[in-house]
Amino acid sequence: MPLWLGPTASGKSDAALALAERLGFEIVSIDSAQVYRALDIGTAKPDVATRARVRHHLIDLIDPDATYSIARFAVDCRAVLEDIEARGRRALVVGGTMMYADLLLHGMSAVPPTDSAVRAAVAAEAAERGLSAMHEVLARVDPALAARLPPTDRQRILRGIEVHRMTGRPLSALQGQRRALIPDVRFRPLVWWPADRAWLHARCALRLDAMWRAGFVEEVRAVRERFALTFEHPALRAVGYRQILEGLLAGEDEATMKARALYATRQLAKRQITWLRSLADATDAMSVDCMRADALAQVEAWLMRLPDGR
Repeated sequence: MPLWLGPTASGKSDAALALAERLGFEIVSIDSAQVYRALDIGTAKPDVATRARVRHHLIDLIDPDATYSIARFAVDCRAVLEDIEARGRRALVVGGTMMYADLLLHGMSAVPPTDSAVRAAVAAEAAERGLSAMHEVLARVDPALAARLPPTDRQRILRGIEVHRMTGRPLSALQGQRRALIPDVRFRPLVWWPADRAWLHARCALRLDAMWRAGFVEEVRAVRERFALTFEHPALRAVGYRQILEGLLAGEDEATMKARALYATRQLAKRQITWLRSLADATDAMSVDCMRADALAQVEAWLMRLPDGR
C-alpha cells in the first residue's frame, strides 16, 4: 500500500490530490493536527470542495480540547483501510507525521494504551510521596528505563510505573516489541522531498503568508475562546498555533508572532527531512525530488507499478 511522506510545505498534499483524483484513490491522512476540528487554516486542511473531489479520511475526528493518541490512530487507521478495501477502492496514505508513519512501517508497540484508573492511582501516589520516591519505585521495577530518565521527568516516570502495574513487565522491554498494524498489508514508502533546502524554506514562508491572509491569527483566537484551550492541550502543540497563542498572551505584534511561527515551521521541516533521510537510507523507499518538473509523473509511474495499486 502506498505511503506518501514528505516535509511540510513540500506540495505533497496538492500532488497527492491530483493523482488520487486521476487514478481513483481515496486519501488517508496521517497528519496529527488535521484530526482536530476547527483547526483548519493552520493545518492546511483540505476544504469541503476538495473533499468532494476526492474522499479524505482521518480528518476532523475530535474537538481540539480532546486528546488523540497514537493508540487511537492505530485503531482508526486500520478501520479506515479495511473499509476502503471492503468497498473495492484503493487507499493512498499521505502525510508528514512521522510518528504515525513509523507505526505503519514498523508496527505497533506492545505497550498497552493508558488505563485511566491505573494512571489516576499512580498520579495520586506521586502527589503523596513525591517524584523522587516514584523514580526510586521505577528503578526497582524497570532499572533500564529509570537509568535513562532524569528524576524530574514526571510524565515518563509515572508512565513506566503505570505500564509495569498493568502488565507486570518493564516498559523498556515492551518498547522493542512490535506487531504489524495490518498483518497482510505491506506499506511501501514514497519519500517526497526537495534537493534544495532553501527552496523548501521559501515555500514555508509563502504558505505561512497565505495562512496569515486567510485569518490564521483569528482562527487561533476563536479556537482558544470556544474550547477554553491551554498549552496542556495537544492541539495547541501544533506548529504555528502555539507560537500565535504565546504571542497573543504576551501582547506581541503580528510580525513577531509570524517570525516565530515561520522559524518553528522550518524547524519542523528540518526534523522531518532528517527522519526521511534515515528512512530512505534504510529501506527500499521510492525517492522523488519534488522540485523536478517530472516529479508527479515519477510518482504516477511508481503507483502504477505497485501490485494491484497496493
